[in-house]
Amino acid sequence: MNVPLSILDLAPVSAGSDPATALRNTVDLAQHAESWGYRRFWIAEHHFVAVASSSPAVLIGQIAAATHRIHVGAAAVQLGHHTALAVAEGFGMLAAFHPGRINLGVGRSGQRRPQAQKDAAQQRAADSKPPKPPREWREVDGVVIPTPFNLRGMLSSERMRASMTVLQQEGAISPDFGDQLDDILAMIDGTFTVDDIALHVVPAEGSGLVPWVFGSTKGQSAQVAGERGLPFVASYHITPGTALEAVDAYRAAFRPSARLAEPYVVASADVVVADHSATARHLASTYGNWVYSIRALGGAVPYPDPDGTAPLTEEQADAVKDRTATQFVGDPDEVAHRLDALQKLSGADELVITSVTHRQADRLRSHELIAKRWGLG
Repeated sequence: MNVPLSILDLAPVSAGSDPATALRNTVDLAQHAESWGYRRFWIAEHHFVAVASSSPAVLIGQIAAATHRIHVGAAAVQLGHHTALAVAEGFGMLAAFHPGRINLGVGRSGQRRPQAQKDAAQQRAADSKPPKPPREWREVDGVVIPTPFNLRGMLSSERMRASMTVLQQEGAISPDFGDQLDDILAMIDGTFTVDDIALHVVPAEGSGLVPWVFGSTKGQSAQVAGERGLPFVASYHITPGTALEAVDAYRAAFRPSARLAEPYVVASADVVVADHSATARHLASTYGNWVYSIRALGGAVPYPDPDGTAPLTEEQADAVKDRTATQFVGDPDEVAHRLDALQKLSGADELVITSVTHRQADRLRSHELIAKRWGLG
């Protein structure tokens, strides 16, 4: 029996379109997703790029109000840009309006460490043994595990610094990710205190919210999710070279909790499905251009039209090869086979797909075709 299938969406802005249309398209997709039988509809958080999902909680409220049964959540709230209180209160309100349907996903993105910690980490790296040679690419039943991609040297440091200055006040230091998550859990459970003074966070307290931790490596996110006994989402669609290692680290660290007795793993994949393989490949042909804009320019451009976009140069294509080679593109049978292989390889209890195309009709068709082939509904 196939595992549940969910959707991750970014409200992407297509070339020639605008954010308002992108947001309406996302609500439209969520309504269709509910009718097709998808388990959850996740909303990503991104800033200063050509996607409209900059405030997941706001968009989640709109989607939940426009649907009836499907779970709606954040994938994920970037805790480095938010306080634990703001997250708990905002999602507590959503849960009050839509009991049992709101999923709170959290991630480490945006965290800042004190300069002393940065210096110490750099020194440890300098003192460590020479790095091992890069792993060879491997493929298991259609699932490619590439060498982990190193972004250093591609991203615009000036753009990143400018973005962080706005997203987080200059000089501010983020609390530790694990500490922030512990505060959110305490606020939900009604055990949150400051200097032994109980503070009750309304309406998060008693909401029944369960944080889902999103991660891409075997580092802190996987460890924290396991140690707190929370579900874990491995981002294969973003970091295909390290996602499976993250799953292993999560399972190794897992401790049963009141929220979860056994590990619960979700694996993500980027897909484009069409009635015919050639059509799917054409629709996905500008995915590499889009990813290259993220890596080289520091932010996604409006999603390019495959009918009028020049292909990447050989050097540019090589810079995004890990992502284009791990995108599942084809007819429903081809994509279902690779999703099934990813599920078996990761041992995932659930899969989540993200599908970006230039035209909304093609995006709807992609999700509809794989839902039918997967046996949803």
